[in-house]
Amino acid sequence: MSHPPMLRVDVTGLRVIITAGAGGIGRAMAETFAANGARVQLCDVDERALADTAAALPEAGVHRCDVSDTAQVDGFFEAAVGALGGLDVLINNAGIAGPTLPIDEIPEEEWRRTLDIDITGQFLCARRAVPQLRKAGGGSIVNLASAAGVFAFPLRAPYSASKWGVVGLSKTLAMELGGAKIRVNALCPGAVSGPRIDGVIEAKAAQRGISIEEMRAIVLSDTSLKCFVSPYDIANMALYLCSPLGATISGQALSIDGHITTLR
Repeated sequence: MSHPPMLRVDVTGLRVIITAGAGGIGRAMAETFAANGARVQLCDVDERALADTAAALPEAGVHRCDVSDTAQVDGFFEAAVGALGGLDVLINNAGIAGPTLPIDEIPEEEWRRTLDIDITGQFLCARRAVPQLRKAGGGSIVNLASAAGVFAFPLRAPYSASKWGVVGLSKTLAMELGGAKIRVNALCPGAVSGPRIDGVIEAKAAQRGISIEEMRAIVLSDTSLKCFVSPYDIANMALYLCSPLGATISGQALSIDGHITTLR
């Protein structure tokens, strides 16, 4: 799938941290911000993806960090903020899909792991970022939620619960931090093209006893535009929000999803 044109807006010198920045949406974010002049530090748990990103974006700083681990988050922020000399933007992108199972079949450890990464990880990063954003005189936090944070999502209870939590966290922080000129928004992507949605479609097809092609058709039928979203659609929106163009946008849960009408 070809990606849309990259938004062009001058953010030269903007100091940006991106979690899970070595693949998928995070990699698109890193490329988009860097191409527009931002200074980027990113983390990921995928060693191969980190090495590839370091080669492709030599100007970016890459670090290994599991955002659910407090000590790793603290170490990452110390290194990243030190390299940047401060912070203007946090993009809380890290997340996992979690299990695709009925609620009574979900292992407790999978429930906890999904929430640890998808919502607690955002808390751990935000609490380290906020003092730096205050020092900078303001800034922006973009938290990755999901269409599953707007709609119910059968067979995906831990993922949906965490993403509804991201929306609540974002709206609360927007109120809490607005006086410090810190904008906070949540992005709610729909079905984003890539390995993660392929895995989800495969798992849901297996649960329902239908073919992958049938499940893919069901997913697309729930969108008015009948399409998957590109990671660069998400990156363009994040860049817009963090640039002067988004100076008065805060407390929003913005859907980039081809207009989803329900999730099945």
